[in-house]
Amino acid sequence: MAILLKWLMIFVGISGCFSVLFGAWLAHGGQALPVNVQASLSTALQYQFIHTLALLATLVWLKIAKSSKVLLGASIAFVVGILCFCGTIYIKSFFELAIIGKLTPFGGISFALAWLLLALEGKNNF
Repeated sequence: MAILLKWLMIFVGISGCFSVLFGAWLAHGGQALPVNVQASLSTALQYQFIHTLALLATLVWLKIAKSSKVLLGASIAFVVGILCFCGTIYIKSFFELAIIGKLTPFGGISFALAWLLLALEGKNNF
């Protein structure tokens, strides 16, 4: 479990860094993109940043609490959400690969599941 937690924290750092750098690029260099593409990318970026912070908080909670499969599941669901929701929007926007958009709803469901798992953990252990 320690190795998985380490990789999840590395993911948090990379995702947070990407969010900051990509946000700066979108605010400046991305202005040449069509407005609808900018809007899609902005949505993906916002979701990525919020859920990266949620993942960080979940990992901190997991570290200070006793070992919890529910919190570990929430952490993994946040990662899947970031990759499937945000990642597919990025790929679809830049590479016009429409078929990848079919994964986007799975990312959204994964985000929702992660939040529900946090609620369950709070109900059971607060």
